[in-house]
Amino acid sequence: MSGGRIVFEDVSKFYGDVLGVNRVNLSIPPGITALVGPNGSGKTTLMNLITGLVRPTRGRISVLGISPDDPERLFKVVGYCTQFDSFPRGKTGYEFLYSSLRLHGKSHAEARELTMTALELTGMTDAAGRRVAAYSKGMRQRIKLAHAICHQPSVLVLDEPLNGLDPMARAEAIALFRSLAAEGLHVIISSHILHEVDCISDQVVLLNSGYVVAEGQIQAVRSEMNQEHPLQIMVRCSRPGALASRVFTLDHVVEVRMHADGRGLLASTRNPDLFYQALNQAVLEGLIDIESVAPADDDVHSVYQYLIGNEGEAL
Repeated sequence: MSGGRIVFEDVSKFYGDVLGVNRVNLSIPPGITALVGPNGSGKTTLMNLITGLVRPTRGRISVLGISPDDPERLFKVVGYCTQFDSFPRGKTGYEFLYSSLRLHGKSHAEARELTMTALELTGMTDAAGRRVAAYSKGMRQRIKLAHAICHQPSVLVLDEPLNGLDPMARAEAIALFRSLAAEGLHVIISSHILHEVDCISDQVVLLNSGYVVAEGQIQAVRSEMNQEHPLQIMVRCSRPGALASRVFTLDHVVEVRMHADGRGLLASTRNPDLFYQALNQAVLEGLIDIESVAPADDDVHSVYQYLIGNEGEAL
């Protein structure tokens, strides 16, 4: 698989007077990248630009060194699973994939083998002989995913790929995304299921009103925000009052609140590393016994809320 990048250089897309995205500069490495933002933030426009379905109003895009102006080369390396259903009339799941691969120029034997592999990876082998029109929503979502991966692309673009999947199918899909990313693929995902995005993403691109408001590993983005938005850390321990007295004297701690059940505290700090050192020292001195320590707002949803405020509630 290619080790290249997906690059946006000062890219803007307008639909008449309506802004899609504006002045986007990104360099997306292999792995799982999540596009996060409310409806209308520009996620689908970015995906359509990557896949060449729309062209930028200005700027340049390169997908592993390939321009979207060269669709024949681009479609060989990109697979796209849209959030919308669109299937040929009367086709079975197997026929849908097989005919697409034949259009890709695959021989009968190649198309058959690749079709069966994609059906197996997405758990659709048993339903391969049934017409797509009779599939449930979850099955249609999985056959779309099979269609996106059947030609073995290097870039996989997935618009809300977990919609309609039951918990077991969702877990299997996430495992598949991780497996593909481990092989070196670029897996671009948009999703409203933020706790799952947080667990599976190597990096995130946070969008609002057509602009990229932050990008990178979520922990790195959060670290850059610590001065303006101190990190909240929940500590469950013995003698939380004694710990509160200790940490409140630290310059980087801006607030300490006792938990309602009296068995822990919530501290806000501008320097998490120094805070964790202070906790270790308190344990070594025998001041406290720690039950658990966890950041209370170090996830993608909290970071997004910090960055754009109440507008993110539509996520």
